[in-house]
Amino acid sequence: MPRYKATIEYDGSGFVGWQRQATGPSIQQSIEEAILKFCAEKVVVHGAGRTDAGVHALGQAAHFDLEKEAETERVRAAINFHLKPAPIVLVSVEEAAPGFNARTSARHRAYLYRIVNRRAPPALDRGRAWHVPHELDVAAMHEAAQVLVGKHDFTTFRASLCQAKSPVKTLDRLDVVRDGEMVNVHAEARSFLHHQVRNMVGTLNLVGQGKWSAEDVRRALEARDRAAGGPTCPPDGLYLMRVEY
Repeated sequence: MPRYKATIEYDGSGFVGWQRQATGPSIQQSIEEAILKFCAEKVVVHGAGRTDAGVHALGQAAHFDLEKEAETERVRAAINFHLKPAPIVLVSVEEAAPGFNARTSARHRAYLYRIVNRRAPPALDRGRAWHVPHELDVAAMHEAAQVLVGKHDFTTFRASLCQAKSPVKTLDRLDVVRDGEMVNVHAEARSFLHHQVRNMVGTLNLVGQGKWSAEDVRRALEARDRAAGGPTCPPDGLYLMRVEY
């Protein structure tokens, strides 16, 4: 039974997230239904990251098994055909080793959080970025972000429903960069806790407003208490950029 690895791009607006749920359409369900239409096989598509409702991806990774082997380009094209008009595209499909697992085999994940930082709300980026009308001090945000880089107990930035066995994670990168009216937050690690990126960005937003300092972020981290951190920012601006193996 051949195993396939897919790289997937999608707009998460209007979906309940990656994972199949009874409450509405999911990315996983949409791809599984497209595969069923393509080859009449009921399969489970396993994703590298269970993105939340409204979260987007440019480089989500997933794997699935098919009973019959098919040319990878045919698999990609056929699934994309049956995904229409959903805003989901398999960018590439390749054969994977039998033991490959999109989630557990991953060695590195990179996320981007986009903030439109201007008084006027976005038109083209509506639903694809967080609109923050007050001016942000990006240099202060970046300085405070470095407090979080490294191996820490990230309980302060962990959602209450997080299913991870441990709150200890190693954050490899957390950079805050301005590009005109856009503020980009780059976060990279082997894995993340549920809502970790959105909670970190919500906290850094307080720094950008001048309400918090880098030392406040340090105290929040050391408190190991979700109530000590900043708010959870909206899902609209979050993108799963790539997964490395």
